[in-house]
Amino acid sequence: MNYINQELPEFTVNAYQKGDTHQVTKQDVLGKWAVFFFYPADFSFVCPTELGDLQDHYADFQKANCEVYTVSEDSEFVHKAWAEATDTIGKVQYPMLADPAGKLARFFDVLDEDAGQAFRGVFIIDPEGKIKSYTINDMGIGRNAGEIVRTLEAAQFVAEHGDKVCPANWHPGEETITPSLDLVGKI
Repeated sequence: MNYINQELPEFTVNAYQKGDTHQVTKQDVLGKWAVFFFYPADFSFVCPTELGDLQDHYADFQKANCEVYTVSEDSEFVHKAWAEATDTIGKVQYPMLADPAGKLARFFDVLDEDAGQAFRGVFIIDPEGKIKSYTINDMGIGRNAGEIVRTLEAAQFVAEHGDKVCPANWHPGEETITPSLDLVGKI
């Protein structure tokens, strides 16, 4: 299934964030850019490296008016225990969503039903709640937060300048492309 421009469903999940728990709903996500970052499980091996990398880039996401939501099938209580037990996760400032019933993982089609865990999915969502970019990796393939930031910035640029597109490895301030018949076969 193609998820581009699919709208987030209504949802309410529990979250752990900075020593506290709270609920997150679709309404909380709307109005700014969002990254939903699915990972298989707390207290695992690749996952803390990814969540640490996201934290290292969290200021970049916030500068881009974007909230990061990590999601696993663990409860908010397991997220809390992981943050208290692990220095890397203890530094995390963004919301860690609990999806033990798999509702979000099923919507985004990243749930491995047999394992009861989510594949490594990244979904960039615009302020209206529509998916603008996504990638899904198998369990053992870690992701790069810097590339997620770059893709977010490109999605934001295209949303603002619909007549221009961003080439490979584009970063803000670099040259973009205005598609035209004159460019066919010349790039």
